[in-house]
Amino acid sequence: MIKPFQFKASDVTVEKRETVFRGFFRMDKLWLTHPRFDGRNMPVFTRELFLRGDATCVLPYDPERDEVVLLEQFRLGALGRDQSPWLLELVAGMNESGESSEDVARREGQEEAGLSFTKLEKICDYLVSPGGSTEMIYLYYGQVSTEEAGGLYGLEHEHEDIRVHVVSADEAIAMVGDGRINNAAAIIAIQWLQLNRARLRAGCQ
Repeated sequence: MIKPFQFKASDVTVEKRETVFRGFFRMDKLWLTHPRFDGRNMPVFTRELFLRGDATCVLPYDPERDEVVLLEQFRLGALGRDQSPWLLELVAGMNESGESSEDVARREGQEEAGLSFTKLEKICDYLVSPGGSTEMIYLYYGQVSTEEAGGLYGLEHEHEDIRVHVVSADEAIAMVGDGRINNAAAIIAIQWLQLNRARLRAGCQ
């Protein structure tokens, strides 16, 4: 049986690359080829690549009160679907040059929700949509106190308008189950919480 990952990045040949759009985001067009699994070479083909940049997301959770903090804000990508384009999400922000993902987590916790994390634990890193986007998400659990959490946040000059909600862990899990939460980072993090909830709660006693 042939094991996966027989090819690597150096097996891809980019014949040509040009930027076709540069605005809030950037789009490049690539002409490329690579080997096929059957031993032949793929003919040169084109793909558009969305250069999104990497981001860090954090699930704020209070293990003593068994509560989760979720952020409600407008998301253009959900507009036009049979749902509200105001989504319940995690604390999140784009990674800037020179920042670690932990730095981003702590900065965004303050900016978006007024939260200070007493502990950060890595959940996973994942590619958001590798068929056409470069974006990698660095996903964390952040331990917080939810006793005074809540309110309105966001940077006006970045056109952010955020309402912070505190919900029980059971309610957050239920919202994933019934589809009220349907964005990848929140789903992954809340399902991770299901698996690790007992450990996190035992650790704070």
